[in-house]
Amino acid sequence: MPKSRRMPGTKQFGMNKLLLSLLMLTSSYPGLLAQDTIRYTGKMLSNIDYHHGQLRPVIGAHSYQTFRANRTDFGGDAALSWTYNHAPMLAYWKGSFYLNYLSNPVGEHIPPGQTLLQTSKDGVSWTTPKVIFPPYKIPDGTTKKEYPGVAKNLYAVMHQRMGFYVSKNGKLLTLGYYGIALDAKDDPNDGNGIGRVVREIKEDGSLGPIYFIRNNASWKQKSDYPFYETSKDKAFVAACNELLANKLAVQQWVEEADRDDPLISLKGEYKAFSSYHLPDGRVVGLWKNALTSMSKDDGKTWLYKPKRAPGFVNSNAKIWGQKTSDGKYATVYNPAEFRWPLAVSVSDDGIDYKNLLLVNGEITAMRYGGNYKSYGPQYVRGISEGNGMSGDGKMWVTYSMNKEDIWVSSVPVPLTEKAVSHVKADFNEIKSGVELSEWNIYSPLWAPVKIEKGQKGDKALVLRDFDPFDYAKAERIIPATKKLMVEFTVTPGQDKNGLLDIELQNALGNPGMRLSFDSTGHIRVKAGYRNKNLIEYKTDELYRITIKLNTETRLYTVRINDKELGNQILFAPMEAVERITFRTGDTRRFPNADTPTDQMYDLPDAGSKDREAVFRIHNLTTSIL
Repeated sequence: MPKSRRMPGTKQFGMNKLLLSLLMLTSSYPGLLAQDTIRYTGKMLSNIDYHHGQLRPVIGAHSYQTFRANRTDFGGDAALSWTYNHAPMLAYWKGSFYLNYLSNPVGEHIPPGQTLLQTSKDGVSWTTPKVIFPPYKIPDGTTKKEYPGVAKNLYAVMHQRMGFYVSKNGKLLTLGYYGIALDAKDDPNDGNGIGRVVREIKEDGSLGPIYFIRNNASWKQKSDYPFYETSKDKAFVAACNELLANKLAVQQWVEEADRDDPLISLKGEYKAFSSYHLPDGRVVGLWKNALTSMSKDDGKTWLYKPKRAPGFVNSNAKIWGQKTSDGKYATVYNPAEFRWPLAVSVSDDGIDYKNLLLVNGEITAMRYGGNYKSYGPQYVRGISEGNGMSGDGKMWVTYSMNKEDIWVSSVPVPLTEKAVSHVKADFNEIKSGVELSEWNIYSPLWAPVKIEKGQKGDKALVLRDFDPFDYAKAERIIPATKKLMVEFTVTPGQDKNGLLDIELQNALGNPGMRLSFDSTGHIRVKAGYRNKNLIEYKTDELYRITIKLNTETRLYTVRINDKELGNQILFAPMEAVERITFRTGDTRRFPNADTPTDQMYDLPDAGSKDREAVFRIHNLTTSIL
């Protein structure tokens, strides 16, 4: 007799039935079992031994300094002489960028504190900062719960995590927070401060009165500014009420707010909140240390206690997330335990981040020491949802450098890192306004990079430099090439000062060949340990330079104005060339991972200027040999 067929056990049958039901359900609703946390699944990691992390740059990223700290030459406005400048915020409203940042005279948590505002039409040229929230005198005798000390001749410090809010009735609000730090180690964001202030920025640039929008419960003193509800401007009051009801907006207040403030949905030590919406309506929340959670109801509740996003490398510095104009998503942050480099990762769906690219890999000298001042481009913020969109489709972010200078970067969308064709850039033949769209730019106020017209109306890429502590830099990405010809024309504006390094670099930003216009009037190349002079150069003369290079043989030749100058050898091996860099200063390697944490000293002549050096680059062509 044939053996009877064995029937599945009840338990196994039940499991199979459940699995079948889940498969049928998820085939109909594919988002049901989707990841519930963002994660980084890319293979690229930053190398902290390099300021740029050895990351590929986003092609076309431009970085501009908006404010340069200077204690000795500040145009007569004492408010601009303060050298701790940090935590900038960004908005775009009615055709202009708005940027606010907080400032202290020397260091973090060292009063007095104030908040300043800059504006710009194009993101490149910015107005002189003006104070929007001035120093606030704390009444003598003020104390804080569970912290020793009594206020005497003390001012508040400002330490806000939110800068702007655009209301549905068209009001642009700017905000700040007055906290109390009784000494250099006290925390102004312990929930025992004074409160949050608000005022309106009007379209003509004028400012409305300052009001408190939320006081800390511990603040029992009479406030210097009235409460917002006393305003006779009903539209302003309505805008403030709208803000107070926006759970995602006020979630940014958690650090400064009362620890039991009913306005705040998610309470705890979660710092520097940013968020964006996914297509299914969920909100991704991000905090320092790459903590993350999700909300299905616009921040009223959160699905789980924030946890570290898998794969993300980020320490106690801000991380920024947003949807980009191409429908993808980006997170911008310092992918290290240090505050360099400033990098961006891209996701197709807002959850799975797959790459890591460079936005700003520079660290200028910290000219002024101070309490808790950290090296690097840090505390990045973009334009929050609802706070406007620039008309150019780019992603704009702002950050501080060394908690000293204020910067913005524009990042073209979509974000790309590999060039598809070689360069043929004659600036006279390129349409005005787009000459530098495929160039990467690092442009300090005292070392600007821009297109300028000469006396005969001809256009050139001009690098100026009168900054003793920084440099101008312009870089062009090319397809990876082993046998390369590079042609460019340069006019130096001097021959007794300044420096222009032209480097051929690999994909990671490591140079193998360097040609320089040095401060002694020589064009030279780096030859191992030493520099080798090729020819002398003269002020305002045109120099047509051709470099032919073979990374396999490690040999290259240089021709200047039709004069062949013999064979040279790469000072470092390269598999292929992918970058052409023009820079008006030496390579920087300070700070590094072993540099002491706190710099409490100023650099000599920190407010001085150098004699200006000018280099005009007329064209650049690259091709395969």
